[in-house]
Amino acid sequence: MSDIRFDIGSLHASYASGMSAATIIETVFQRIAKADDPGIFIHLASKADLFAEADALGGFDPVAKPLWGVPFAVKDNIDVAGMPTTAGCAEYAYLSAKDATVVARLRAAGALVVGKTNLDQFATGLVGVRTPYPVPRNAIDPKLVPGGSSCGSAVATAHGIVSFALGTDTAGSGRIPAGLNNIVGLKPTVGALSATGVVPACRTLDCVSVFALTVDDAYSVFRAAAAKDDVDPYSRAIAAPPLGPCPPALTVGVPAKADREFFGDAAMQAGFETALRTLEQLGCRLIEIPFGDFYATANLLYEGAWVAERYAAIADFMDVSEAAMHPVTRTIIGGARKLSAADAFKGLYALQAHKARLAPVIASVDLFCVPTAPTHYSLETVLADPIVTNSRLGTYTNFVNLLDM
Repeated sequence: MSDIRFDIGSLHASYASGMSAATIIETVFQRIAKADDPGIFIHLASKADLFAEADALGGFDPVAKPLWGVPFAVKDNIDVAGMPTTAGCAEYAYLSAKDATVVARLRAAGALVVGKTNLDQFATGLVGVRTPYPVPRNAIDPKLVPGGSSCGSAVATAHGIVSFALGTDTAGSGRIPAGLNNIVGLKPTVGALSATGVVPACRTLDCVSVFALTVDDAYSVFRAAAAKDDVDPYSRAIAAPPLGPCPPALTVGVPAKADREFFGDAAMQAGFETALRTLEQLGCRLIEIPFGDFYATANLLYEGAWVAERYAAIADFMDVSEAAMHPVTRTIIGGARKLSAADAFKGLYALQAHKARLAPVIASVDLFCVPTAPTHYSLETVLADPIVTNSRLGTYTNFVNLLDM
């Protein structure tokens, strides 16, 4: 049964043909064994619990439960009832009494939680190696970093262990690992998916994200999970209509040639140029946009107010258990202690100025097309220079969160 396709449409076709959820659960565990990667999951549900959860769904009914019998994984900074939440730090762990709102909605839609996945500690990183647990191996090339911070969720999805997985995205953590493992990563608008039951990184920027095998699947999961949550002060009602045909003659903003940065990676540059030619062949009109203000916005993320926000999220833990933290994570978040309230306001003022300058630019196009990552680093390179390599990976993602794009 290892050849069963796990995209939602194929999975539901198998169920409609008489395949049992128990068979799919067995296949999940076969694929976990085949991947032979102890870094993917921090916690796994038992087969017995999954069999019971599947039995409780009743007969196959994809109308009432659009994710009926679909296996998924959850990043371990998102609560799942009865499982510990570690946020990538065993000393921080607590036992979750109930599901995060987004997990509860997906379970109500029929999805089955397989387990909780590894991450860069406290969701601080884009490399996927800042963890006290084994580092997940990149699903394409184990010599390369898996990307982070949602490394385990991306790798689990890329291996076909699950149909989709939840991550979080504060600076690119739901997009970088998707790109580096050749799957789909969906970063919603802030508040579109509830963050109740999610360990915050930067609460004003955090988004629950979706990893999937196809765009249709990512959007189907988003539609099932999206809802206004009155408990989450950042939650907002976001329309999620069915996907329709692509509008003709879209205007697409792309970084001006002089502003494109690939750090010498000719393959990544060539891949992006190929994507742009494809868009033109599809009838899109490309508009080159100066990207200086976007890059300046991105620089704010780790140079002031938002580092302090990361510290605020875990200050009670860090002030008494700092030694338990990953050394790189400790250095980054600990740097916030030297910042003042005045620094935070300066950052907010700078961001507002960038937003004002960029608003007409953003409004002038239908969408943007940028590289997910400018390059892809080996484990060896990242371990030798963890800060610079991580920063470079966020070249095209960091500004998106700050501008709420």
